[in-house]
Amino acid sequence: MKNKIRIGEFILKYRKEHRLTQGEFGELLGVSAFAVSKWEREFCYPDIFLLPSISELIGVSIDEMMGNDIGICAHKNSACQEK
Repeated sequence: MKNKIRIGEFILKYRKEHRLTQGEFGELLGVSAFAVSKWEREFCYPDIFLLPSISELIGVSIDEMMGNDIGICAHKNSACQEK
């Protein structure tokens, strides 16, 4: 089963809760309002190098933004399954 990437969903939720425009949110990351709009509509995703900054800003782990449930392994690693 493939997990759904939820970056846009989390960005939109954070932005609305903090009453930020797409432009204001974009300024915090050094990107345009158009880029934020595309992320929220899931037309594309942020550059991988922005993920740590976005994660810190919105208070959501990269794993969670990428659709990985915390505590559930995405691979079949016996060490991971033992936890």
